[in-house]
Amino acid sequence: MSENIGFAGQIGPEHVDQIVAKGFKSLINNRPDYEGGTEQPTSAQIEEASREAGLDYVYQPVVSGQITELDVREFANHYNELPKPILMFCRTGNRANNLYQIAKQMDLLDDE
Repeated sequence: MSENIGFAGQIGPEHVDQIVAKGFKSLINNRPDYEGGTEQPTSAQIEEASREAGLDYVYQPVVSGQITELDVREFANHYNELPKPILMFCRTGNRANNLYQIAKQMDLLDDE
């Protein structure tokens, strides 16, 4: 975690106001829809709440344990373009953190 990035486990539309209150400007969702079953909020539900709250939102689903170089490069593009700070989330936050750490190691992040 840095001043530009944070990581979280699964969030729902009901958490968006808290995310805004903590100062985040963007959300990146790395969890595929229905990975956790039908009780998992969909990307569309979270995106709607995010946009209503004034957050930028990106849905970049990544399969757990199968991060590719393309995934990392796509994330880096989002990171470099989105308003900061950014909150990334998935089931536990690990996948999101791994994407960030790999992009950082590959020197793909503009301000890191």
